Amino acid sequence: MTTTQKPGPRDRLLDAAAGLFYREGVATGIDALCKAAGVSKRSMYQLFASKDEVLAAALERQGPVVDARLLPPPGDPAAPRDRVLYVFERMEEVAASDGYRGCPFLAAQVELKDPEHPASVVARRTKQGLTDFFRAEAARAAVADPELLARRLTLIFDGASARAGIGVEVLDGLAVTTAAAVLDAAGMTAGPSGEAAAQASGRR
Repeated sequence: MTTTQKPGPRDRLLDAAAGLFYREGVATGIDALCKAAGVSKRSMYQLFASKDEVLAAALERQGPVVDARLLPPPGDPAAPRDRVLYVFERMEEVAASDGYRGCPFLAAQVELKDPEHPASVVARRTKQGLTDFFRAEAARAAVADPELLARRLTLIFDGASARAGIGVEVLDGLAVTTAAAVLDAAGMTAGPSGEAAAQASGRR
C-alpha cells in the first residue's frame, strides 16, 4: 500500500504564504502565516531569515504554475498571433473564477513599492518572462518592432488583470479583443505563421 507523504513545514509555509498574501495582502503578519501553515515561528525562522524571504520563495514557486496555466504548449497553437491570444483567453478564464485578485506578481510589486525587495525582484523577473514570450512571438511574425509590441501587450495584460482583480471590470472578451486590435495595428494579423509570414511579407 502506498502512503501519501505529508508536506513538510517548508512546503506548508509556502502554500500558506501563497494563499494568504494573495487574498489578504503582503502585510499579513508572521503569526497569521505560521498559524495557517501549522508551523511554529521558531521553525519558520529555521527555514527562512524573514517573512520577506518566505514571500519571495512563495512567488518563485508560483511562477511555473502560472506559466503552465497561461502559456500555450510548444507548437499548439502554431501561429504567433494565436499563441499570443491564447494567453489572453486563459487570463480571462482565470479572471472569471471565484477568488481572483489579479496577477499575484503585479499585486506584490504594487503593494511592496520597493523594486529591490526580494519578492519584487522575483515578481519582476517573472513578469519579464511574459513580455519575453510576447516579444518572441512578435519576432516570429516579423513585425516591425517586436519589443514595442511586447510592451503594449504586457500593458494590456496587467491592466486587464488588475481591473478584474479589484472587481471593477468583467472582462468577457475585452482583453482578447483589445489585444487583437493591437496585433492588427502592428501587422500581426491572422494568416501564415512564423517564417512563412516573413517570407510572404518579403514577396509583396
